[in-house]
Amino acid sequence: MNRMRTAARPGRREVAAPASTSLEARRPGGGGGGARLRRGWVALGLVVPAAAFYVAFVLRPLVLTVQYSFYDWNGVGAATWVGVGNYTRLVDKPELLGSIVNALELIIYFSFVPVILGLLTAATIRKFATSRLAMVSRTVLFLPQVIPLVAAGIMWTWMLATDGVVNELMRAVGLGSVTRAWLGDTSTALGAVGVIGAWVALGLCLLLLLSGMTKIDPALFEAARIDGAGAVREFFAITLPSVRQEIGVCVTVTVIAALAAFDIVYISTQGGPANSTLVPGLEIYYLGFFSREVGQASALAVVFMALVLAVVLPIQRLTKEED
Repeated sequence: MNRMRTAARPGRREVAAPASTSLEARRPGGGGGGARLRRGWVALGLVVPAAAFYVAFVLRPLVLTVQYSFYDWNGVGAATWVGVGNYTRLVDKPELLGSIVNALELIIYFSFVPVILGLLTAATIRKFATSRLAMVSRTVLFLPQVIPLVAAGIMWTWMLATDGVVNELMRAVGLGSVTRAWLGDTSTALGAVGVIGAWVALGLCLLLLLSGMTKIDPALFEAARIDGAGAVREFFAITLPSVRQEIGVCVTVTVIAALAAFDIVYISTQGGPANSTLVPGLEIYYLGFFSREVGQASALAVVFMALVLAVVLPIQRLTKEED
């Protein structure tokens, strides 16, 4: 009875929680704020190692490269300040500018050819996606992407030799008059290197573009066919705009690969004949490790980096999908 009277008194009411509970929630170790703080520390702990590696192996070498570009240094002795002298010599040495021109020409082979062929091949495979031939062709075309570039360079060097597979096939079909050492002729060496790069990049472009085409709503193609659109009209009106972002990724990756080409060129031609396949990456390597002109190599690397950014950033803006 006493308990009932106590509960029935109008002046008495139970307190849900003491005031100290709200204070505990505000402390770093308790409540939602504490959990968020702990998650923040965990996230920071995961980011710090990656950031440290990035600073040590990307930002620091980049800063040192810019610094070395203003000095005349052989990598061992004392360095001499020359200001922008290393940059002005780039204009005076035709082979240095020629290497940049060769890299720009490789963009046609490394980027445009794989992207165009990848679009056409992916559009064809999409129409026969359930067939066994489509699955086999997709696998075969992607295989060059998993082959190391050094192995690809060696293999194609054998194939493009004077008595290689390519010339033997041309002789077999009556084209023996046009056979040559494709990598040893100044008029065809750069194009032959470009063919190797296009062969390697085709698999990646095909996979990216094919994955982009699979997300297109089939109802769009059905509506286009009802309106009387053919395969070509479907491709330009539906397929091409729908894979705009994938095309941007393909072009960006392949353009960077063309400008930064080193492995394939070094294995197949080493920059020859007569510097016809010399590219900036190879020229930087020769200047820094053979000629011991570290400052000149650094200046060329800085200009090369600016060239890559000047080419890639507009591509990213042009292929960016509008909201």
